[in-house]
Amino acid sequence: MFSTINHSRIFAIGMMIIAICVNSCTEGAFSTFKNISLNETADGNSLRVAVQFSCAKSEDAYIEYWINGQKDKLNTTPVSTQRSDFKIVLTNLKFNSTYQYRIVSGNGGVRFESDIYTFKTKDVPDQLLGLYHVNLQNEQKLPTEFKDGSMLVYNRETPGFIGMMDFQGTLRWYQRFNNTGVKVAHFTQNKTILSILAPMDYPTSYGNEILELSLTGDTIFHLKKGVMDFKQTIHHEILLNAKNQYVTLSAEEKLVDLRAVGGKEADTVKGDGILILDKSGKKIWSWSVFDALDPLKEKNILKEAKDWMHANSLFIDTDGNYIISFYNNGQIWKVNATNKKVMWKFGKGGDFALPKGAEFDQGHAVHINKQHNLMLFDNGTSKKRSQILAFDLNPVSKQVSLKLQTQLQEGTFTDRMGSAYLINDDTILTCVSKQNQVFLTDKNGKVLWSMMCANTPYRVEFIPFSKSKPYVGAL
Repeated sequence: MFSTINHSRIFAIGMMIIAICVNSCTEGAFSTFKNISLNETADGNSLRVAVQFSCAKSEDAYIEYWINGQKDKLNTTPVSTQRSDFKIVLTNLKFNSTYQYRIVSGNGGVRFESDIYTFKTKDVPDQLLGLYHVNLQNEQKLPTEFKDGSMLVYNRETPGFIGMMDFQGTLRWYQRFNNTGVKVAHFTQNKTILSILAPMDYPTSYGNEILELSLTGDTIFHLKKGVMDFKQTIHHEILLNAKNQYVTLSAEEKLVDLRAVGGKEADTVKGDGILILDKSGKKIWSWSVFDALDPLKEKNILKEAKDWMHANSLFIDTDGNYIISFYNNGQIWKVNATNKKVMWKFGKGGDFALPKGAEFDQGHAVHINKQHNLMLFDNGTSKKRSQILAFDLNPVSKQVSLKLQTQLQEGTFTDRMGSAYLINDDTILTCVSKQNQVFLTDKNGKVLWSMMCANTPYRVEFIPFSKSKPYVGAL
């Protein structure tokens, strides 16, 4: 940061400092920044405001801003480097609130400040009112980690939206879409939000667009089906890998002679795959379930041909290989990212013997948690009761140990969708999709916090403020 020198001090220093000032972001030694204007963002977002201004030469600049009367809670934008024309977007704002801000720049360790200006944010858009209702009974019992972050929510129907909401139910960030729904969204390591979009004529979790947005609302990447190598419908998952490539589940089809099992000579079998695209939309890598299984050897293939395996989540393991879960056969696979071989299968009929009492029907939101265990949300269709499970798998010995089993309260059940993520070592954020509910529970399933949703949430992912600030952080 820049050290502070006020204007009266500059008068007393002499010609050397005046020379520095002439080369600063100001027209002269003591003038202000030029052409300052405050504008709505292009989408009229109530929680984003764009400040535009110019300088006489290329400079580094940023903006400090705070709620009127709360200068001790100062927000600072990232530094915009070596520009003469600036557009800096302010985020981490509250609805219907008055703010003050100033522009800051500097060269050679000297800080220059603009005058202080005032603006007021707009209220919550009508479209977003009443979507979420939080039951906050005892804030003191909530873990600090939960209060120090936000939840990623989205609407799969039209008009769609993506939002980040804190534990009090306050919307902290949002983006709206007029003619498309948001099938799934994911917060990336680059502080962006990556999503699959589609209009209502697509099935629930299937999409035809990939969109990556910055938290200032800029489009980082947007690709529609049919452009470049994006040929297949995609579904359920979109991730950004370490090479900044887009990794998604894809719908795969193959004509198969099913006469031997009572089908047609050229029957269409619908399966799943993994598709990786680069920033230009070029296909980098792909894999298909047809690479691993022969449909004719599947006993229920005639019945399941139209939705054979139904992959529903994908995770990039720490070794770079892929963990993929399937709804219809209740299995989780690990697929080698180099040779495309299935490394192991876990679940019904898999390579590991499940601990007694820890069997699961279907897994959703399968991932490696912060304790390095394989964690999943089990729909529990056979028992009509959902649960959260985590396992430690030894792929060499094929031994499994159960690390977490949290039964949700009796009657809490979703036969499709759902998610569960650790907040800390003792609490879990769980989305029970078809009951339109989100819970924070302890490991015994005791509810510490809950939220009712007007729409059907597919997943609810937690984002610590440490990962989203300065764009979204504590207020």
